[in-house]
Amino acid sequence: MIELVLFAGRIVLVILLYVFLFAVMKTGVGLVRGQRRDGAIWSIDVEKGSKSLRGLHVDMLGPVVVGRAPSSDIVIDEPFVSAMHARFTLQGPALVLEDLDSTNGTLVNGHPISQPVTLRDGDEVQVGDAIMRVSRR
Repeated sequence: MIELVLFAGRIVLVILLYVFLFAVMKTGVGLVRGQRRDGAIWSIDVEKGSKSLRGLHVDMLGPVVVGRAPSSDIVIDEPFVSAMHARFTLQGPALVLEDLDSTNGTLVNGHPISQPVTLRDGDEVQVGDAIMRVSRR
């Protein structure tokens, strides 16, 4: 009799485990879909800069670092650009730009920034000689 109860307990445990895994998988897939849909709303287009940079298009799917370091997402190889110069981040539906204590600063629509700035569609960001335009789809 005890073996029958243990066997039934194992069956119930396996069923609960599969229900739990299915619920976690369904939630995880929903989160990934939501991040991709929301994350690709913003994009960065390099309009002016070196020939290798001009025309570069980056969809925002996470933080984007701009700088001279090869590990940067957008590499601007100019002497007036710091290794880690500025960072674009998504905060909910908003795109925020922050200067990472660069030596020569970052400009938004021609004005230097000293703290994180929430960007709007069509804003122009200048890092060194490179000019990038942010757009929202």
